[in-house]
Amino acid sequence: LIHQYLFFMSQVLCRYQHIWNIDLRFRPAFLGGIMQATDLFLKGNKPPAMLPKRGEYMLKDIQRMAKYYQVPVQISENDFQRILGTSSLGAMRFLTAIDMTQPQYLEPLSREFWMRFWSQHEDISQPENMLAVAKQAGLSSELAQKLLEMISSPAVKNRLKETTEEAIKYGAFGMPAVVAHFNGEPHLFFGSDRLELLGSIIGEKWLGPVPS
Repeated sequence: LIHQYLFFMSQVLCRYQHIWNIDLRFRPAFLGGIMQATDLFLKGNKPPAMLPKRGEYMLKDIQRMAKYYQVPVQISENDFQRILGTSSLGAMRFLTAIDMTQPQYLEPLSREFWMRFWSQHEDISQPENMLAVAKQAGLSSELAQKLLEMISSPAVKNRLKETTEEAIKYGAFGMPAVVAHFNGEPHLFFGSDRLELLGSIIGEKWLGPVPS
């Protein structure tokens, strides 16, 4: 959820879902589980932002991409530590709970979580902030409280585990990951810069990050 490149890809896909006439569905999956299952946390590997030169590059890259994609991401060097120190597991379970109960709210709720984390620098792991996110996304206080209570339930935990395992089955090894089902065949795309290629595969034209 808190992956910055996933924010870019999701926003642009939302802009294209009617232009390309695609059935866009968000599927909550836990990045930590994907990385552990694909050995990216093993063998002494470090997160990219913790490698000095890579972190320096990513800082500039994210700033450029935010401008190019017209997505309100504000990031500084200190944010890399903030990212590593914030768990998104509770938020992912919150999203999983809404997907199980009121899936029509999944897209706006996801967007609001991203906005809170990347534009307003809020700690989305805190229950009060989850409730604020839900309110901003249009959920009633009663439904938001119900979701908050559900995040510790075995049903929600198992559902998130299942969707994470499904992503791994399709070949996901990190985020952002998009699976396009076209002509009866799944196509995995990794990275926020593969949308033009995605359009080519499904026979649609790429009109830039902000199509008119």
